[in-house]
Amino acid sequence: MTMTHPTRRTPRQRALRTAGTGVVAALGLALAVTSPATAQPAGTPSAAAPATTVSPAGHGFTATLSGKATFKAGSVTVTCKTSVSSGQVPAAPGNQNPAGPVSSSTTPATYGSCTTSMPGVAATVTTTGTWGVAMQYGTPVTAGLTIPVGGFVLQTSGLASCTVTAAPTSAATVNGSWTNGAPSSLAFTNASVPVKVVGGFGCPTSSTSSTFNAAYTVSDTTDPAAQITVTG
Repeated sequence: MTMTHPTRRTPRQRALRTAGTGVVAALGLALAVTSPATAQPAGTPSAAAPATTVSPAGHGFTATLSGKATFKAGSVTVTCKTSVSSGQVPAAPGNQNPAGPVSSSTTPATYGSCTTSMPGVAATVTTTGTWGVAMQYGTPVTAGLTIPVGGFVLQTSGLASCTVTAAPTSAATVNGSWTNGAPSSLAFTNASVPVKVVGGFGCPTSSTSSTFNAAYTVSDTTDPAAQITVTG
C-alpha cells in the first residue's frame, strides 16, 4: 500500500498565505462612507417605499470616521484610524422623494493610518470617481452605498504583493443604517462588496467578496449648529 503525506508549507509560505487573507480584509474599509447617487437601499422595493426627506436642503456635510474602522477575516484584522468624505444635500425640491430614496454625490473617501495584524505587510489605498449616498426613510432608516467601477484599489507590499479592486466590473452597492442625532451617524455592519484580487504567491486570488464594519458621524458644514436628518 502506498502512503501519501500532506504537503507541508514552510513558515514563510504560511506567512504569505495569511498576509494575503489580510489584503482582502483591508478592502472593506474603503466602502464605509460613500457611494454613487444610483445606490438603492436594501429593504422595501422603491415602488412601495415610503417618502423620504433629507434636511436641511442644499447644506454641505462631512462624514468622519468615529473611532476605528475594522475588518476581520479569520485571525487577521485590518484597522484604519482616519477616514473622511464630503457632499451636499440636494437643493429643494430634490431633497424630497414621495416614494423612495434621496440621492446625492460625495467625494471619494480618504483613508489613513491603516495597519494590519500581520507583520511585514504594508498597504496603500487609492480612491477615484464620483461616489454618493442614497438615503431611505423607514425603521430603520437605510443607506444604499455604491462604489463606482474600479473606484477603490488597495495595493500591498512586503510579504505579499497584491492588488485588490472593488466593484471590478460594475458599480457595487453596500447597505448601512442611518440614525438621526447631534450629530447624526451612519453605520455599516458586515457590509459586503465584490472584489477582484490579482498578484503572486500569498494573494487570495480566488476571493470574490469582502465585508467590513465601521461607523461615521455626519456633520452639517453649512451651518455647524444644524443637523443632517432623514425623515418621512
